[in-house]
Amino acid sequence: MTGRALVLVGRGRYQDRWHDDAATGHLLAGALAAAGLEPEVRGTAPAALDDADGLALLAVVAGTGRVDPGWDGDDEAWAPFHARLAAFVTGEGVPLLALHQAANTFTDAPGWAALVGGRWVPGRSTHPPIGPATFRPVPGEEHPVTAGLDAVEAFDERYCLLEPEPGTRVLLTTEHDGTEHPVVWQSGGPGRVLYDALGHDPRSYDSPSRRGLLQREVAWLLGAHRA
Repeated sequence: MTGRALVLVGRGRYQDRWHDDAATGHLLAGALAAAGLEPEVRGTAPAALDDADGLALLAVVAGTGRVDPGWDGDDEAWAPFHARLAAFVTGEGVPLLALHQAANTFTDAPGWAALVGGRWVPGRSTHPPIGPATFRPVPGEEHPVTAGLDAVEAFDERYCLLEPEPGTRVLLTTEHDGTEHPVVWQSGGPGRVLYDALGHDPRSYDSPSRRGLLQREVAWLLGAHRA
């Protein structure tokens, strides 16, 4: 499938000090190009979506940084951006892929957690130290993203105690302290949306199985399969 893809990477109030959004955003753009799309990487800005009509896919690689108005505008200045993003997904049907720290971005947009199907909860959500990690498909789950998929192995963070929204369809989990934690899911809608908690930094993308998972996600978002 061909078409234009936009990768939004965090800058300003949506860039944190723990993630290299530009590096992972460009790796994602490479994967989208390999899928036949024409990717463009942009930093988050109030006008970043003003000329983004006709998208085949929208991806978000952003977190949470400084939110003081003097740094990067106040919530009111960003409200049109968030309204436009939501309209793309829920009104125009643009597929959305939210990666890793995107569970903890756009906290000034009340509808973001519902749109992506869950969130990082400050003071509750956590992760053990980064290192070799395993992410397993949910047993019996026949979603096209995971059907026939083996465990994904990557050098990555394992997000734990995320809070999925009601109606979220969990596709992969990771184990920590004897508990399976949701890390990849399909949002309950509206819209065609996937959240993928993998991808802390470029080392995650060194893994063939992680790249294979990403390829499956993009294929499903572009409509290669229905579920």
